[in-house]
Amino acid sequence: MTPTTIIIVGAGPVGLLLAIELKLAGADILVLERLIAPNPGIKAPSVGPLGAEALARRGMGAALEVAEARAFAAMGPAGAAMRERLSRSRGHFALLPLRSDSEPERRMRWVDQQSLEAILGARAAALGIEIRRGVDVTRLTRHEDHIELGWTAASGPAEAHCAWLVGCDGGRSTIRQLAGFAMSGTPPSLTLYQAIADLDHPERLPRGATRMAGGVVINGPRPRRLGLHDFSRPPADRDVPVTAEEVEAALRRISGADVRVTRLEAAQRFSDVTRLVDDYCNGRVLLAGDAAHVHSPLGGQGLSLGLVDAANLGWKLAAVARGDKPQSLLDGYAAERRPVAEAVLANTLAQIALMRGDERSEALRAIVVELMELDAVNAKLDGLISGLATRYDLGSAENAVGRLIGDRPVGVAGAGTLFAAMADGDGVLLDASTDGRATGLAAGFKHLGSFPIEAGSSLLIRPDGCIAWAGRTDDIAGLKDALERWFTPVA
Repeated sequence: MTPTTIIIVGAGPVGLLLAIELKLAGADILVLERLIAPNPGIKAPSVGPLGAEALARRGMGAALEVAEARAFAAMGPAGAAMRERLSRSRGHFALLPLRSDSEPERRMRWVDQQSLEAILGARAAALGIEIRRGVDVTRLTRHEDHIELGWTAASGPAEAHCAWLVGCDGGRSTIRQLAGFAMSGTPPSLTLYQAIADLDHPERLPRGATRMAGGVVINGPRPRRLGLHDFSRPPADRDVPVTAEEVEAALRRISGADVRVTRLEAAQRFSDVTRLVDDYCNGRVLLAGDAAHVHSPLGGQGLSLGLVDAANLGWKLAAVARGDKPQSLLDGYAAERRPVAEAVLANTLAQIALMRGDERSEALRAIVVELMELDAVNAKLDGLISGLATRYDLGSAENAVGRLIGDRPVGVAGAGTLFAAMADGDGVLLDASTDGRATGLAAGFKHLGSFPIEAGSSLLIRPDGCIAWAGRTDDIAGLKDALERWFTPVA
C-alpha cells in the first residue's frame, strides 16, 4: 500500500458515498469496516432532499426511485395514498407539519438506510472499491507525511500507511478518539426508541405522531413501526440490549393505553445528546457524518447531513491527495460544513424544548404554532429542516453563490439533465449566453463535451453541486477567479 492511499474507516452511507466520490476523482482508496455485514437494525426511514440529490448526481437517482416505490408497495393497499401524501411532505418541526410551495421537486426520498446502503454498496462494487469488513482499528500513529494505522481482524493483526485518513465510523467514532479530536455539547435529557413490534391491541393507539402526557408516540407510517419519546429520563445504559418489556413499559407509561408488546422484532434506543467536534480536520485525519456531529433524530436530518459532508469533502480531498491543490483547500471543508451542523444541532435542541409537556414548553409551543401561520416563518423552518437554505460563505454578494443546486434541464426537450452531466464527479459550467452551452469540467478546465441548455443565469457548479460563480460569461475576471479557486488548470 502506497503512502498516497486514502483510508476511510466506516462503510455506512457516509463512508460509502465518500469512497465513491474519491474513486470517481481518481484517488487510491481503501475502506475498513468493523461489522462483518451491514447493520440490519432500525435506522433512518428516509433521505432528505440534499442527501438524495448528492446520490442522484453520482448516478444513483434511478435506484432511489425503485427503492422508494418498493417501500410504498410494501405498505399494501394504503401505500398509494401514503406515497401521494409523503411525496408532498416537507417534514415537520417539533411534530408541527411544514408547508412550503418552493421547489416541490426537491423533496425527501422515502428510502430507509438499509436500502440506501445496498444502493451505495452496489455502486461501490461496480467501481471496484475495496471494502474490508471485520476490521477493528486499534492504533493510529502520526508521521510528517503519512499515518500509520493498526487493526485486528479474523486473519490477525495488520497495519497500513496512508497519506490521509477519514473517520466515517459513527457517533462513537474510534478514529475521533484515537486522533484526539475535541468535542463539546449538551448531555442527554430523554430516551428515544425506534421499534418494530406486534401489539395485542394496536387499535388503542392513535396513528401518526401524537404528543401525550409522558412524551410522544409515533405509530407508523410503516406497518408495525413505533417511535417513542420518553421524557421521564435519559438512558441508564445505552449498551444494554432493548427488550420487549422495556419498550412495553415506555409505551404504556407515555400513552396511558392498555397495550402489550407480544413480539419485538427489532428495537434501538437513542438519546438527545448533542455534540460537535471543534474542527473537522486534525492534521491528516478528517471526520465526516456522525463521527463529527451527534444529535437527536428529530426532523430526520442526520443521514442527509452526513451524505452532504461526504459530497463536500470527496473532490477536495482527492485534489489535495493528487497534488493538484494545496492542503488549504481542506480548510474549506470544515469552514463550509461545520456551520451547517451547528444549525442542525441547534434546531434539534429547539424541537425537544417545544415537544415537552410542561407548562413552559406548552406556552412556547402555542406561540410557535401561531407564528407558523406566517409563510415566511414556514419557509424559514422548512429551509432549516430540509437543508435547502444551506448557503456556504464563498465571499460573493451574489445570492446564488454558495447554494446547492437541484437538478435542472440542460438540453432541449429533456435531452439532458444537470445531475446526469455530473455522474462522473465533474463540475459543470452552465453558459446561458445566446448559444447557451453546458460544459463538463473534470478536475481541471479540460473540456468534456457540451450541449444546449435553457436560457438563464450562467453558473459555475462545483462537483458537490455548489454554485461557485454566477453571472454573465463576459465577466471573465470573476469566472476566471472561481475556476482557479476550485478547479485545476490543465496544461
